[in-house]
Amino acid sequence: MNRCAFFIAALALSLAAQAQRLFPAQALRGEMVVVQAPEVSLNGLPARLSPGSRIHGQSNLLQLSASLTGQQLSVNYTVDREGLIQEVWLLTPTERAKRPWPGNPQEAAAWTFDPATQTWTRR
Repeated sequence: MNRCAFFIAALALSLAAQAQRLFPAQALRGEMVVVQAPEVSLNGLPARLSPGSRIHGQSNLLQLSASLTGQQLSVNYTVDREGLIQEVWLLTPTERAKRPWPGNPQEAAAWTFDPATQTWTRR
């Protein structure tokens, strides 16, 4: 019975890992380094994680910011109304290869997002 349960769990985990993550239209792309949580460097500039921020690993499981200290991370992220980083997704190589993807609000406002295919088109 243990082998069967293990196999089902492994299969479910494998299928979940293969599922495409859906990013919101307001998600921007950048390079992030956790300096000392909640302080981060985003695209080389100082930034801060919001008190309720969430960091999703490549398998979409939540990760603690302190466990990522000092690592250069390719991410998609959203910002709250105060300009703090709210939601972060660590990108897989496949997600990172999807281009173009806006790196700032001006690009996002000028481009068109297709949520079904998770692609951006420059107008």
